[in-house]
Amino acid sequence: MSATTIITDTHTHLYSEEFDQDRDEMIRRALNAGVTRFFIPAIDAAATQSMYDLEKNYPENVFLMMGLHPTYVKENYLDELQHVETELAKRKFYAVGEIGIDLYWDKTHLAEQQFAFRKQIQLAKQYKLPIVIHCREAFNEIFEILEEEKSEDLFGIFHCFTGTHEQALQAISYNMKLGIGGVATFKNGKIDQFLNQIDLKHIVLETDSPYLAPIPYRGKRNESSYIVNVVAKLADIYDVSEEEIAAITTQNSQDVFGI
Repeated sequence: MSATTIITDTHTHLYSEEFDQDRDEMIRRALNAGVTRFFIPAIDAAATQSMYDLEKNYPENVFLMMGLHPTYVKENYLDELQHVETELAKRKFYAVGEIGIDLYWDKTHLAEQQFAFRKQIQLAKQYKLPIVIHCREAFNEIFEILEEEKSEDLFGIFHCFTGTHEQALQAISYNMKLGIGGVATFKNGKIDQFLNQIDLKHIVLETDSPYLAPIPYRGKRNESSYIVNVVAKLADIYDVSEEEIAAITTQNSQDVFGI
């Protein structure tokens, strides 16, 4: 890719303790690879300060979200939601995320997860922000709430999209872009089989680092520089240049996040 190509990682946990030993080097590798825009999802209140520190160190490159991740919806979820509300009122964020429903690990807090998802969608609308959705084994539950909440001011990204072609079209119908990352490079990832039927204007790139590393790093710690492997895979799927993939998906990210 040319030196002027800008790649956007719309979902990366750069503050993760997995990067504590080499965070600056890891970010430098990404910048050198042309990845100059990092959108940082929130997890819970415990992550907030480290997100602010990251932004302070990389003010030109790091853009923060605020939200409560569904697997962190526990007994204290109302306190956590209050924290989200307080921070949103205090300063600028670029999205409410990552939010949603996760029934993979635990179904005991489904009602609380549904409440938290609805509440945070409403906060996003209040602040005219996009949402970034985390969905694991919960497409029906997520779509049910999106159907209730759908409106002109509901928009965002379906992060780490791993659904079917039909589910992709349904997500897009709610003004969602599809966040595509390492899974697209997996032999059993399945989404590569229909992605070329989805217009590129609906696609954004992500790593979800340190998770979900693309081939050939699958099973290892992921990092933002590895997004170039996703760019290469999408260029192959769509039969266009890597520059075009980078340019279109970065434009799509600008359309969503407003920057």
